Amino acid sequence: MTSRQKVFDFMQEAGTLFIATEDGKKPKVRPIGFKMMVDEQIYFVTGKNKDFSAQMLRNSNVEIACCVGHEFLRYYGRVEFDEDVDKTLYKEALKVMPQLEELMNEETGEAQIFHISKATAEFHKMMKLDQTYNFLD
Repeated sequence: MTSRQKVFDFMQEAGTLFIATEDGKKPKVRPIGFKMMVDEQIYFVTGKNKDFSAQMLRNSNVEIACCVGHEFLRYYGRVEFDEDVDKTLYKEALKVMPQLEELMNEETGEAQIFHISKATAEFHKMMKLDQTYNFLD
């Protein structure tokens, strides 16, 4: 199992992830449920017209946190929006969550698929850092 697969599996087991962005000079944390792994990359989705997307455009530094029992994961780096011109990633996203087709509408905008580049994943057990992985892509 690759280290990125280990990160994704932990995220899957956790279910809901919490992602922190910056809204002006204030932090903004929101739950996100959608995640998928394609070609050893972890992807997330939002609507292009959402404040969430605008915040990440202004400041691409984000951090995701999730926990399973007494263990938790911090996954942070810089957001990269994926062009997905041929809709390959979007089609994969629909396989994972068919409801996206209904959720991504005129109000929320079309789907904005992104991943976290130059990411660091930190696995913590209780109050102690257990493992760290750095992804340079």
